[in-house]
Amino acid sequence: MLAETTLRPEQLVLPLFVNESLSEPRGIPSMPGVHQHTLTSLRPAVEEANAAGIGGVMLFGVPARRDAVGTAACDPDGVLSRAIAVAAEVSDGLVMSDVCLDEFTDHGHCGVLRDDGSVDNDATLERYAEMACVHAEAGADVLGLSGMMDGQVGAVRDALEPGHEDVAVLAYAAKYASGWYGPFRDAVDSQLEGDRRTYQQDPANRREARREAALDIDEGADILMVKPALGYLDVLSDIAAMTDLPVWSYQVSGEYAAIEAAAANGWLDRETLMLETLVGIRRAGAAAILSYWALPAARLLS
Repeated sequence: MLAETTLRPEQLVLPLFVNESLSEPRGIPSMPGVHQHTLTSLRPAVEEANAAGIGGVMLFGVPARRDAVGTAACDPDGVLSRAIAVAAEVSDGLVMSDVCLDEFTDHGHCGVLRDDGSVDNDATLERYAEMACVHAEAGADVLGLSGMMDGQVGAVRDALEPGHEDVAVLAYAAKYASGWYGPFRDAVDSQLEGDRRTYQQDPANRREARREAALDIDEGADILMVKPALGYLDVLSDIAAMTDLPVWSYQVSGEYAAIEAAAANGWLDRETLMLETLVGIRRAGAAAILSYWALPAARLLS
């Protein structure tokens, strides 16, 4: 009765990976309990999320072929477009898609590269705009702009205007260059060499996140994201305090994997930490949370 913070299944979003090359689901060793799905196994996975009362799913695609500009990302018949269509058929919640090139490029960066190996921000925006329109046409309710390119929200919003005005734009306003993403790169078979520090945020910077969020708000974002979660609760709190827009957070793969590994060794209690960390993220200001624990947490809450 006196709890100041609530945690309910509909406040959780389940990330799901779909691998075009698989004939059956495959477990991800660094993320126990998480799988790469086929288009066939995606359907029951979304139905399972429905049954648990989860608010939605966030889809990531792993294509069979990659190239320098991420051609498969904008293919209406590509793995992610087809995954969106499958999920849209059966989901009771929101169907969200990751609008980023890192899963689709042979260099693993989130954008198109110049000859010197640096990311070409403006050329990348053109790819994001095309990708967003393809996802919207496939049936996505929410477009997750995770690439951290300057101007990405405005570019996508402008591209969506003729016919897809109701598709929401989820801006990754504060996405930090973090060591917590390691297992995710296993999940999407990332080809990345080096790092993304030239376009993701410096973990030392707090005020910069507010500036980035303000830019995304001005460009027309519907929802803001802070990623990762546990190491950046101060940033999450700051951004939630500065806007009336919903602010979400992503409990990323490394946060999940670290607790799973400690629990497997008997060092921590998995269920206690699962709910405690999710409540902590909500308490800091997240209206919703992307988490690989969305399904077991929702079942516990029920």
